[in-house]
Amino acid sequence: MSSLLNFQWPAFGFAFLFATTLSAQPTNWNGPAPAIVPELQSAARHFEKYDVVLAPDKDEAEYWAGAPSVARDAQGVFWLAARMRSPEFARSLRGYEIRLLRSTDGIHFERVKSIRRADVPIPGFERPALRFDSASKKFKLYACGPWREGPWAIIKFADADSPEKIDPTTARPVIQAPAPRYERDVSVTEYKDPVILQAEGKYHCYVIGYIRRNERIFHYISDDGEKWQPVGDVNAPVMDLTGWHNFFVRPSSVLPLGVGYLFVYEGSSTQWFDPVYNIGIGLGFTFDLHHVTELTPASPLALSTTPGSFHTFRYSDWHWVNGEIWVYAEVSKANSAHEIRLFRIPVAGR
Repeated sequence: MSSLLNFQWPAFGFAFLFATTLSAQPTNWNGPAPAIVPELQSAARHFEKYDVVLAPDKDEAEYWAGAPSVARDAQGVFWLAARMRSPEFARSLRGYEIRLLRSTDGIHFERVKSIRRADVPIPGFERPALRFDSASKKFKLYACGPWREGPWAIIKFADADSPEKIDPTTARPVIQAPAPRYERDVSVTEYKDPVILQAEGKYHCYVIGYIRRNERIFHYISDDGEKWQPVGDVNAPVMDLTGWHNFFVRPSSVLPLGVGYLFVYEGSSTQWFDPVYNIGIGLGFTFDLHHVTELTPASPLALSTTPGSFHTFRYSDWHWVNGEIWVYAEVSKANSAHEIRLFRIPVAGR
C-alpha cells in the first residue's frame, strides 16, 4: 500500500495522495493538536504546494475568504462562489457577502458580482453552492442563513444565464427544518452549508443538520433542484459522530469515480482546541450516494500546512480537471486569517 491510500481497486486504478504538517498549539492549551496518523504523513508533500485563488479582504485574524464552490460552464470557464467573512459582525453571522468570480484557467479569478446580506435581505451567509445545469445551460446558486430571522435554512436564487445575472431578491427557502412530529420529537432544528450535485438522474443535496445541538450530515434529493425531499427518515444522518470526528461531522464534496463516488467529509474532535473551527477532512466511498463507507477512521487526511492556533482545512470542493484532482478549500493561515487555496493532485496511472 502507498504512503496514504492507494486505491488499487480494479475499477479505479489510481492513487490518492494527501498531506499535512503539525504545528504549534495556542500557548494556553495543553490538549492534543489535530494530527494525521503516522501511516498517512508520508504524503505530506502533496499538500504543501498550492495556489491562493482568493484572499480575505484583510490579512488579519478572523477575516476569512472561504467556502468555495466551483462550477464550469459549457465553454470550460470556471466560476467560483465564495463566502466572505469579517470579525466586525456577531459570531455565526459574520458572513457578509457571497462573492462570484470568473476564471479561464481555474487559478486566476476576477470578481464579477457581490451579493451582500442587505441585498436579499438575510442576517448572514455561510457556504454557497454554485452549479451549472448542462440541460438548461443556466446557473443555480444556493446559499444558507437565518431565513426571515428564523432558523437557518437552505435558500436558492432564481436560475440565470450567467452568475453575473443572479438576482439576490429572488432568494427563497428550499430546504427548511421539519415540523416536530410529536411533542418531544428530537428533530433537526436548522440546516446550513449545502453540497449539491447532479447524479443518477437526480439532484442531490448534502447539508449540515443541527439535531440535539450536534452537527450531522443529512441527504436530500430533487428532480429539478427546486423541490426537495429527504432520503429515508428526515432525522437519520448519513454518518455517525465517532473516532476523530466525534464533535461533529459535515459534508464537504462528492467526486464521481466512474464506479461509485468519493465522499469527502469534514469534522473535528472533542479533544482538539476549539473544535467548532479547528476542522480537518476525511474520505468515504459510496455506490448509491447515501450509504457511505468511511475510508479514514483513524485521523483526518488533510489539515492546514500553515497553521497557527488552528489547523483548519474545510469546505473543500473537488473536481476532475485535465486528468488531475483539483481541490479548492478554505484553509487557515498562521495569523488565523483564512484564504481559498487550490491544490492540484496528480493521479497515479493517468
